[in-house]
Amino acid sequence: MKHIQTVPGEAKSDFNAIEDILYSYFDGLYHGDVAKLDSIFHTDAWLKAPGTRRSLIQWLKDVAERTTPAELNEPIAFKILAIDVVQDQAMAKIHCPLFDFNYIDFLGLLKEEGKWQIVNKMYSDIRVK
Repeated sequence: MKHIQTVPGEAKSDFNAIEDILYSYFDGLYHGDVAKLDSIFHTDAWLKAPGTRRSLIQWLKDVAERTTPAELNEPIAFKILAIDVVQDQAMAKIHCPLFDFNYIDFLGLLKEEGKWQIVNKMYSDIRVK
């Protein structure tokens, strides 16, 4: 099920900008493109999962050091599940199957100085254990 908020006028261009960021996020994860990922995150973003906290710098280092899904010929299966935009803030819910994990990510975004960026990432593996 995909929930997308209907937005008029200028908000639609914001919505499209957020979608572009999410597709860049998917591409960056799949190819291990640290520069692309760095460009869509705010410098003080944190990545949080139950029991885990990582700075953006640490996470980008981890991404750079791992084998990429592209190198493993894994299928591309990322999905946007929901996007909610309220003025200059947004929340995106996305499905990110990576390696042996089945992540649901909640990405918090803010529009500052005319630019949307991810300011917070919360994620959890939803595999049946």
